[in-house]
Amino acid sequence: MGPAPSFHAHRLRRIARRPGAAGAPAGTEGCEMCAEPVPSTHRHLLEIGADGGHRVLCACQACALLFDHRAAGGGHYRLVPQRRVPLPDFRMDDLLWAGLGVPVDMAFFVRHADGAVTARYPGPLGTVRAAVVPETWRRIEELNPELSGMDTDVEALLVRRSRDSREHWLVGVDDCYRLAALVRTCWTGISGGSQVWTRLEEFFAGLRGEAPHRREGP
Repeated sequence: MGPAPSFHAHRLRRIARRPGAAGAPAGTEGCEMCAEPVPSTHRHLLEIGADGGHRVLCACQACALLFDHRAAGGGHYRLVPQRRVPLPDFRMDDLLWAGLGVPVDMAFFVRHADGAVTARYPGPLGTVRAAVVPETWRRIEELNPELSGMDTDVEALLVRRSRDSREHWLVGVDDCYRLAALVRTCWTGISGGSQVWTRLEEFFAGLRGEAPHRREGP
């Protein structure tokens, strides 16, 4: 188990510069499918490799529309959804959380096309990936039927359990990697430093401020 290899430091830094990453300078980016310039607010595609590796790619409006249907990408490219859905009544006690085997208080969970579920959690070296015990996940799905609508590969259950706070969200995986980028780029010392915790608060405040609306984009 180690840092996820498909999301390198330069890619995390680029995702962190997306709108919503407070204090990040606006930069010129290009579509990673056709090289067309894209605005600061744009859509993302998930590239699914033959080896199971994933990459988040910037997409212009035309390419986003092209891949807006599951069949369009031939199983290799998926458009990342824009929705951010709060789950205030999510049911998961401490015992179930422990059964997921995640050693930290913040992680996101992705269900893949083959039915497997993986957990990823952010840290100073990037995201760490871990397999989820199927029986534990099935129990969580039984308690939370809204998870049945989570789109495979491109959406995630984002969980934050810190101090007295419990937050659960359905979000696109690009949001999750933006969160991971904030942790990686802002982390200092052993405990992370004050900046990273401030930025995390800003990130979740941004989610709460926009929900239940969709993000603006092409």
